[in-house]
Amino acid sequence: MLKINELFLGIQGESTYAGCLCIILRLTGCHLQCAYCDSQFAFFEGEERTVEQVFDEIQLMGCKLICITGGEPLLQKDLPTLVNLLINNGYTVLLETSGSLSVEKIPREVIKIMDLKTPGSGMEANNLYRNIGYLGEHDEVKFVLSSREDYVWAKRKIHEYDLEKKCKVLLSPVLGRLDPSLLAQWIIEDKVDARLQIQIHKIIWPGRESGI
Repeated sequence: MLKINELFLGIQGESTYAGCLCIILRLTGCHLQCAYCDSQFAFFEGEERTVEQVFDEIQLMGCKLICITGGEPLLQKDLPTLVNLLINNGYTVLLETSGSLSVEKIPREVIKIMDLKTPGSGMEANNLYRNIGYLGEHDEVKFVLSSREDYVWAKRKIHEYDLEKKCKVLLSPVLGRLDPSLLAQWIIEDKVDARLQIQIHKIIWPGRESGI
């Protein structure tokens, strides 16, 4: 069984797949409380469905790109069953995860989009750094930044773990807390090999939380 908060066909708003037609599967539940969280509505609300029911609904949507997000998807024990079913049926699977739970058993084919929580999140102590060893070139590490201090911290972690050579790196400013133009200037000045990521779903549908 999986507890589903929402499942819909939309536009992927983040990652290197931003702007693509994408099925969004948001699972219920999270064990963290990030200061900038924009999906607290997914912490408790949801409907239980079997893996087969979810897969059947996905098939009807006519899209082969799917992003599994939350909350924290890895909290649900039957997630690997769905992921393997999707992979075996030709889907490109993006998995957004907080980086605080092990991704060791996630199939290599899954594109892992893993946070490293910055000091500004209030959840830095939950980072599971050994996860970096399970990432490949097609995976992504995301830093959500709310200040200059977060940026400096992220830059230090990028170099400490040689992330630019291991995977794709995303730097994402918190809407309303860090001006994207400032972040862009810092990236240019420091020649950081990373992608500046704006949450385009919040530009397309301002003010909406769910269904985007």
